[in-house]
Amino acid sequence: SGVCDAARSSYQLLLGGPAHIWLQMFSISTFTAWCNSHLRKAGTQIENIEEDFRDGLKLMLLLEVISGERLAKPERGKMRVHKISNVNKALDFIASKGVKLVSIGAEEIVDGNAKMTLGMIWTIILRFAIQDISVEETSAKEGLLLWCQRKTAPYKNVNIQNFHISWKDGLGFCALIHRHRPELIDYGKLRKDDPMTNLNTAFDVAEKYLDIPKMLDAEDIVGTARPDEKAIMTYVSSFYHAFSGAQKAETAANRICKVLAVNQENEQLMEDYEKLASDLLEWIRRTIPWLENRMPENTMQAMQQKLEDFRDYRRLHKPPKVQEKCQLEINFNTLQTKLRLSNRPAFMPSEGKMVSGAEKGYEEWLLNEIRRLERLDHLAEKFRQKAAIHEAWTEGKEEMLQKRDYETASLSEIKALLKKHEAFESDLAAHQDRVEQIAAIAQELNELDYYDSPSVNARCQRICDQWDALGALTQKRSEALQRTEKLLETIDQLYLEFAKRAAPFNNWMEGAMEDLQDTFIVHTIEEIQGLSTAHEQFKATLPEADKERQAILGIHNEIAKIVQTYHVNMAGTNPYTTINPQEINAKWDKVRQLVPQRDQALIEEHARQQNNERLRRQFANQANVIGPWIQTKMEEIGRISIEMHGTLEDQLTHLRQYEKSIVNYKPKIDQLEGDHQLIQEALIFDNKHTNYTMEHIRVGWEQLLTTIARTINEIENQILTRDAKGISQEQLNEFRASFNHFDRDHSGTLGAEEFKACLISLGFDIANDAQKRTGIMDAEDFKTCLISMGYNLGENEFSRIMSIVDPNRMGIVTFQAFIDFMSRETADTDTADQVMASFKVLAGDKNYILADELRRELPPDQAEYCIARMAPYTGPDGVPGALDYMSFSTALYGESDL
Repeated sequence: SGVCDAARSSYQLLLGGPAHIWLQMFSISTFTAWCNSHLRKAGTQIENIEEDFRDGLKLMLLLEVISGERLAKPERGKMRVHKISNVNKALDFIASKGVKLVSIGAEEIVDGNAKMTLGMIWTIILRFAIQDISVEETSAKEGLLLWCQRKTAPYKNVNIQNFHISWKDGLGFCALIHRHRPELIDYGKLRKDDPMTNLNTAFDVAEKYLDIPKMLDAEDIVGTARPDEKAIMTYVSSFYHAFSGAQKAETAANRICKVLAVNQENEQLMEDYEKLASDLLEWIRRTIPWLENRMPENTMQAMQQKLEDFRDYRRLHKPPKVQEKCQLEINFNTLQTKLRLSNRPAFMPSEGKMVSGAEKGYEEWLLNEIRRLERLDHLAEKFRQKAAIHEAWTEGKEEMLQKRDYETASLSEIKALLKKHEAFESDLAAHQDRVEQIAAIAQELNELDYYDSPSVNARCQRICDQWDALGALTQKRSEALQRTEKLLETIDQLYLEFAKRAAPFNNWMEGAMEDLQDTFIVHTIEEIQGLSTAHEQFKATLPEADKERQAILGIHNEIAKIVQTYHVNMAGTNPYTTINPQEINAKWDKVRQLVPQRDQALIEEHARQQNNERLRRQFANQANVIGPWIQTKMEEIGRISIEMHGTLEDQLTHLRQYEKSIVNYKPKIDQLEGDHQLIQEALIFDNKHTNYTMEHIRVGWEQLLTTIARTINEIENQILTRDAKGISQEQLNEFRASFNHFDRDHSGTLGAEEFKACLISLGFDIANDAQKRTGIMDAEDFKTCLISMGYNLGENEFSRIMSIVDPNRMGIVTFQAFIDFMSRETADTDTADQVMASFKVLAGDKNYILADELRRELPPDQAEYCIARMAPYTGPDGVPGALDYMSFSTALYGESDL
């Protein structure tokens, strides 16, 4: 495609020239703004186009926003391989859209290569912002240029021929905006010699009202001989996407076709009207002279002949023309309606094309001559017709007005009867004119001496008498209906008031019954006291509630009184509610019945809570003594284990006496267990009188027993160690003092660093991983060691020591492990080398030993023990049956596997 060719050309220029040429041709700020215009839809943006796309995350997000498609899931790691993977996913997506990426790899983008990054962004702009532009079978750059030329053609001083110098004066941008949104720019005030104002106006308006970011700088465009073509194209494409689109073009085309079709149809109707009107006017021009002839005839026969001729004209000649005139009027009205619906001006026929009524004068002249003879018969017939119509209208009206149907009607039916009566009154008033016309015609017939005047006068009198009777009956029925309406409205208002007050009162009673029957769960006296207080407050409201009940029942009684006094026939029940007085009284009785039951339940619960409170205090009083006692004993045991009063045997005796006093305290623990069982049986879940729970006491008691037993065992082990290693009491005291000094948190253990400091304080030289462990260092050696090593122990030697004192790698050293280590280091004990030397003596100075030699020199059980565990000797000087006593000796001291 054209875009792919353009992209390849851009890449060739990019890869062939130096970086500064590329940066001059392509505006980094334009591309950054274009990217941000899409990224902000996803709630993010970039600051540095060279850096922010390096991890591939925002690059993938940009492609998802502008394409509307989902890319593969990105890698979230921070390593280079994760970034390269993300960028490759983005490049693969671009390639899948038909774009060939020339010499661009993910590594260059990840490394922040400016040339490659900008080339990639330009390719994305070409593919997703410019390639899809299509105007009259041209696409991409040519299509965009043609679109700009079409839109700016009507504007003076605008001549778009390219995407560089044609835009320098800013009028092209302003023209595009004004063409689509004329209210945003006053184009008439712009001047070609003021490009800075024009450019800034266009950029600011586009950013503020069209959501097009400011991608270009006015000073750069004005100050550059030839602005950057790709930057201009990128910015102009944003206007295209903002204003144009296939849907808008299709809509415009459809609108034009529709308008043209309506216009063509209207023109055809105009032509048809003009032709039909011309034919009809030609006939009128021939007929008018005959109709305008007013020469009177001397005889009645001649006038009758003229009338006969005119009748022939009306029967034979005029009807076809009347039909044509009617069709002409229909066509004219249809045309005017279509013009009005399509917002077109009304159609004005050509001069002289309106049909006139020229024949009317001739017809009136003929009729006036004859009407004089027909006047009297016409008046008499008119009187008879009007009288007959009036008499037919009055038939049954008196019976209707005398009905008493309102006495059994409901309010809605009364209102309907009133509306119907009001309509009759209006009809009666309308017939007043007819009665007056009948009287006037009778008067005129009397004045003209009509031969049947007596019968006309008698009929006229009957009509007038009946009219007066209808008026009186109408007034009487109106008053009766209005009186009945007022009574029923009063009852209706009372019904409504009853419903408005009965509904909330009924809800209150139902809520009260629900609350009075509701089961309650409380755990403290305060809670039951709160319920009791609320119940007393509720009982205090009962007198006021009873007043409301009496008032509601009073409304119902008032309705019954009105019905009985005025004999109103009430059909049905209260239309506004289904609640009745009987239901209200029944629920009120239920509330009164439930109140004492609630009183009794609250009293019983209050007694139960008082007993629970007694149990809480009983438990708390003991727990608040036992808990601190256990804590005190724990602290005392800790002090005994740390302090060094007397010999180990004295300490052991003291601890065993202490253990006995602790065991003698067990009955108090058992008593507390009994109180705790009572609390559990009473379902008591909290106790504000103490912070101790039974579980706390149990755990503390178990820890106390364990601690005293463990402390006694430690003293016993120390005695064993002392006796086995020959350590004096003074040495043990020294070891304990050093251990306690560095056990600053009094936990009974040393951390790794505390242990190291303790060893240094005792003069151990382990700075150079030395194997010398000869006991106590003198002051000079200790000083030299610390200075030479900067007060640091060698890590390898210290690790070896830690593996001995902390074999489980817990990171701590107990006092017993410390004593064992110090005993081993300071006592005169056998070593692996000494044992090997002894075996060598038994073997006759050989490097191996035989089974017979072992059986000869050692007791039988020990000889067999060695034979079973010694490995065969594999040295070059060995003989059959030779055993390796050297590895055996090493294994005895844990320096190798036995």
